[in-house]
This record gives sequence, structure tokens and C-alpha cells, in this order.
Amino acid sequence: MTEAKAIARYIRMSPRKVRLLANLIAGKQVGFAETQLEIAAKASKGPLLKLLKSAIANAQAKNMARDKLYIKTITVDGGPTLKRFRARAFGRAAPIRKRTSHITIVLATKEN
Repeated sequence: MTEAKAIARYIRMSPRKVRLLANLIAGKQVGFAETQLEIAAKASKGPLLKLLKSAIANAQAKNMARDKLYIKTITVDGGPTLKRFRARAFGRAAPIRKRTSHITIVLATKEN
């Protein structure tokens, strides 16, 4: 069974927010997953849709049929965190963690 893979690294969005949509499309056919992402009302749909289209292009470069493709695995891992501080009352500082994500999509073909 052949597979196609695409990776997006250092996406400036927290992994928790990206996983909401990633779990929605896991295991689905690519056409259905693409439609789901296009109508989603979350900010993470942009990077996920772009990555899915990249994975589909990688699969087509390997001569895999687009209509038989499905998302075998999709993982969202945490990347490095940018640490910043915000001024608070009485001369204190509160930490702000600007999180990043690494997203990996693996596509495979359904054998019917």
C-alpha cells in the first residue's frame, strides 16, 4: 500500500485548537475532508486545508488515484513556544506563551 505525506511545521497556532479540526477529518476520504475544512468556522482551517492540498498533490505525483485517497493519520504535535511577558499591576509580570504546532498528514489509498 502506497502512502503520501505532507508536514507543516512551526504553525503559529496552539496544537489544542488545531486538533479540534484535525480530529474531525481523521480517517475520512480526502474530498469529504476538503469540504469539511472549507465550511469550518475555525481559524485553523487555513493551514490544515493548505496542508491537505499539498498531501493530495504529493499523492498524485506518486500516481495515486485522488478518488481512492483517505486520511490514514493526522497528528498535531506541539512546536517550540515563544515566551513573552505582559505587565501587570504593582510592577509584576505575567507570562504569555505563544504556542506553535507541527502538523503531519499521511494519505493512503482504499483498496476496494
